[in-house]
Amino acid sequence: MGDVTVLLEAARQGETLAVGRIFELLYPELKRIAHARLRFRDDRLLMDTGVLVHEAYLRLLGKERLHANDRGHFLAYAAQVMRSVVVDTVREQQAERRGGGPQGLVTLDTGAFNAALPQGEDEILKIHEALEELAQIDARLVRVVEMRYFVGLSNQEIADSLGVTTRTVERDWEKARTFLYSMLRQG
Repeated sequence: MGDVTVLLEAARQGETLAVGRIFELLYPELKRIAHARLRFRDDRLLMDTGVLVHEAYLRLLGKERLHANDRGHFLAYAAQVMRSVVVDTVREQQAERRGGGPQGLVTLDTGAFNAALPQGEDEILKIHEALEELAQIDARLVRVVEMRYFVGLSNQEIADSLGVTTRTVERDWEKARTFLYSMLRQG
């Protein structure tokens, strides 16, 4: 058993120090995930990759127990939390803007879908809404998207984490991409 697996077991038992140690061990990967998905278009946004990772850490620390089975599952869960942090930040900024507060732009990399799709804050919210709608249809498809697109795991790593074949992961990825592409084109 690796250090991360042992620490995940401790975190499942409610040991909060284990969560901190997991973040310490996986910090370079978590920062890479955050960096790959955040692109800044406005210096007024008070978030960078380090802040995003730390916000995710604080949210995970606030949980009574961490439910992750392995490294891949943890990274996918952390990516989901990061997505939530970004969406919440965008919503707060839009609310502030309606009230006359400062504004900033955050963009997720959606090159995998189409460069002509909406950009900036609207893009983030549309992707979030599309993933939530997809979760109502098939939650596993969302997990595949999170692990592949947001975390960067290989099909084999995803298959191992989900307990399915790599061919199933490939089919799920294609279904999810098709669904998300059509949802984002409608917006």
